[in-house]
Amino acid sequence: MNPIDPSYYIHNNQQDRAPSPELGKNEFLKILMTQLQNQDPLDPMDDREFISQMATFSQLEQMMTMTQSIEQLVDNQMISPVIKYSHMIGQEVTYEKYDEDTGKVESIETSKVVSVSQKDGWAVLQLENGDKVIADSILETSTGKGPSEGSEESETDEK
Repeated sequence: MNPIDPSYYIHNNQQDRAPSPELGKNEFLKILMTQLQNQDPLDPMDDREFISQMATFSQLEQMMTMTQSIEQLVDNQMISPVIKYSHMIGQEVTYEKYDEDTGKVESIETSKVVSVSQKDGWAVLQLENGDKVIADSILETSTGKGPSEGSEESETDEK
């Protein structure tokens, strides 16, 4: 007589898993496939009922996609450009100054950020020298502590 291997017992092969309170499309498909496999061959599922379940599945998938899109939109709206770039106040920035007539780079300027505002969805940095620059056009930032800070003081003394 051969003994039964204990690894074949059902309770030894069960995996620990946490149940999910939400049913997703994978769970819905598993339920649908199980239902199709275990239906009574003498009384199969009605075509209308099957189409109804497939339509429900399609609606579920669309609702999940729409929910994800709305959540992403809300997250993006919560991050205002003013809040996003407010940490730059007091920092020294380097940017390209453009000639308004030709649109070509006139010079590369450096100045401290005084305030941040928003225009047409863009963060606009108000600089100490009076210029306004879109935050995405900044070439370099620094804390303003160093030799360049002393040179700014000497420029203001000369005026």
